Order: sequence, then C-alpha cells, then structure tokens
Amino acid sequence: MTAEGTKLLNVIILGFGFMFVFSAFQTCGNIEQTVIKSINSTRFHGSGYTSLAIIYTVFSASNLLTPSIVALLGARLSMFISGLIYSAYAAIFIEPFTWSFYLASVIIGIAAAVIWTAQGNCLSTNSNESTIGRNSGIFWALLQFSLLFGNLYIYLAWKGEKHISDHNRRTVYIALTVISAVGSFLFLLIRKPVSEEPVSEVLSTEEDKSDDESDTVLRPPEWRSQAIDAFRSAIRIFFTKDMLFISVTIAYTGFELTFFSGVYGTCLGAINYFGNEAKSLIGLSGIFIGVGEIIGGATFGLLNKFLSKYLGLGRNPVVILGLISHVIAFYLIFLNVPGDAPIVPDEGTNRVSYLIPSKIIAMVCSFLLGLGDSCFNTQLLSIVGFMYSEESAPAFAVFKFVQSISAAIAFGYSNYLLLHWQLLILCVAGFFGTISFILVEWRTEAHSRGFSYDRI
Repeated sequence: MTAEGTKLLNVIILGFGFMFVFSAFQTCGNIEQTVIKSINSTRFHGSGYTSLAIIYTVFSASNLLTPSIVALLGARLSMFISGLIYSAYAAIFIEPFTWSFYLASVIIGIAAAVIWTAQGNCLSTNSNESTIGRNSGIFWALLQFSLLFGNLYIYLAWKGEKHISDHNRRTVYIALTVISAVGSFLFLLIRKPVSEEPVSEVLSTEEDKSDDESDTVLRPPEWRSQAIDAFRSAIRIFFTKDMLFISVTIAYTGFELTFFSGVYGTCLGAINYFGNEAKSLIGLSGIFIGVGEIIGGATFGLLNKFLSKYLGLGRNPVVILGLISHVIAFYLIFLNVPGDAPIVPDEGTNRVSYLIPSKIIAMVCSFLLGLGDSCFNTQLLSIVGFMYSEESAPAFAVFKFVQSISAAIAFGYSNYLLLHWQLLILCVAGFFGTISFILVEWRTEAHSRGFSYDRI
C-alpha cells in the first residue's frame, strides 16, 4: 500500500474507533440526567450535570499536560488505554454508587484529554496541507455516526416508558460498555505511516524522522525531553495571537456541545405534553443531531477541496452557515420548549412556552444543532491542523483545553439557569466566536497568498 493509502486507512480506522467509543459516551451523556432522575436507590445521590461538569473541568486542567503523555506512550496506545476508561465509565451505571460515579467522572476527564490530544496528533500525522480538509471531514462524519446507533436503541427501547426501570438501565449500559471496548481495540489496528522518502535517506541522519514518531518507544532521557518540550509548546501556542482569537470560537463549541449533548435531550424528556413519548424523544433527538452532524461533516469536510477550488468557498462561509443554523435553532427552541424544562425533577413540567410543544419543531431544531456544530468543528479542525501542522499534539491539546473548560462552565450553570438564559449565552458566544474565526481565517488566507504572517 502506498504512503497516502496507509494514511487514509489510518484516518478511517481512527474514525471508526471514535465512532464506537463515542456511541457509548455520547448516548450516555444524552440520557444521563434523565436516567439519574429515575434511579430508585438510597445509595445514589448524583447529578448528571455535575458529573459532566467534573469531567470537563478535569478535562480542561489535564489538556496542557497530555502532550507529554502522548509523547511518552504514542498516539495509538494513548487512545487504546483512554478508550478502556470510557468503557469503565459506562459500566458504572450498571450498579451506580455516588462515590464511584464521581470518581469515574474525574478519571474519564483525564482520559478524555489524552484521547483527544492523541486524535489530533494522529489526524495531523496522517494528513498534509492538501488532505487535512478531506481527512477532517472523514473523521468527523464517522465520529458523528456515534449519535445514531445508541440513540436509535434508546428511541425504540424507551418508547412508551414514563419511568426508566433498573432493568432497562442495566441493559442499556451493558451494551454501551461492550460497544466502547470494541472501539478501543480498533485503535490498535492503526498502522505506522509509510515514509514517503527513500529508506536510505531516512536512515542516513537522525534528524530525518519518519511520520510515525508519535508511536516510537522512547528511552527515558528521550521521553523526558519530549514530554517537557511538548508541555512548553502547549503553553507557548496558547498565547499566540491566532490561538487567542480562535479560542473564542473554540469556547463557543464547548458551550453548544453542552447544550445539544446534555441539556436539550433532558428538556424534551421533561415535557409532559409529549406524554409517554417524552423519554423516547431523547433518543430521536440524538438521531437527528447525528444526521445534521454527518451531513455537515460530509458536505464541508469531504467536499472541502471542491467547494474551495471550484466554488470559491473557504472556511468563513461554512462557519457563518453554522451560526445561522444555530441561531434559528435557538429561536425555535425558545418558542417550543418551556423555560423550566432543564431543571425540573423527574415529574417533568406541565408548562408551555410561546407555542404548543411540537415534536416536528423539536426534531428540526435537533438537526440544525447538529448541522451547525459540524460546520464549526470541521473548520476548526482544519484551520488548527493547518496553522500548527508541525506542533499538532500541543495545538490540539490547547484546542481541547479551551473547549472543555467552557463546556464545564456550561454544565455548571445548566443546573440552575432557566432555558432562555442558556440560549442567550449561546447566541452571544456564537456571534463573537464567528467574528474571531473570520479574522483568523483572513490571516491564514493572506499567508497562503505569500503575505507576511506572524502568529506571535
């Protein structure tokens, strides 16, 4: 197989691995608060929002250290170990205890930082300037299939259920644990990219390293040096002008990630007007979010080169489309969903907003949330991979640091704020995030045309 063929195969395997792991985790996050409300046990007093806030807080705190871990273990082994920890998190819900639930939330926060830093490193290592857009789209589209399978099962299994029984909960989480473990083992199939240079040239000098250095086993002095260098690079990249600007956009993706992955499904499940279908609508909403993500990833990732070359569309129009999709979704949700839906107990809410709650409008909003999210994330993956192609692991660590700390903040306030305040925060953050992205994209376009380009 050619070097390019091996790299493309690695990206596909990477996408399938994440698809399985996050079929478990994203389904878990989508139903977590609803499941917890239904647990009938004096031994358990946890909160799904609090757990997710812990995960993303630890995630953010760990991100600046994870380039060192990836430098030590290599991308492939880092993703494998982290995937197994994701499986353990799902297994906690088979027989939940408060202490194990929150302890697992801390540990998976560290694993999340490692797996996403390793993913960014693996994606960049197997891409170049001409393939990063395509490969980002392939990865994103495969990843977002994770929203379909678990949520489809939830929709079918919970249809007509007003209360989630212990048996139903255990069945779901046993399946999610196994699915996540399968994805973890797929990471071991990722091959070292074939060098595109003659072997004699690669071996002739210690400086000419092949593309697989992220999976090379280092001797102690070497890995200590690489670990320190990776940490320093992450700190330096964080304070570059471009990363500070693009961090506003990244922060917005953390806020909206919280909303569509944890809050919106909980809101739909709490609307009593939907009757016995309310709980199953959580799964159906996840499916429509996944459809939006996949269509967006395929259109603006896989067709990125065509859109740019033949239609003259760069990254900015795609991000603007993402903002428009989200603003429309937020407005319709404001009209369709009662304001107290995110914070009511298991009994749900009998209130209505400005419209009689509509399942059709709810699913349209789910689709728009997924479409807009894919617009932002495919372009962020592309631009960060382009700007920091030589320092991909620390750059993507900074990416996830910013995204996860904003997600942690959002999960924290989701316990207390009514829906309309959460939507207002999203609209303001989305507007400024889009402006920041446009400014950075103009700078990268100027650089590609030969103008002076300074990231400091």
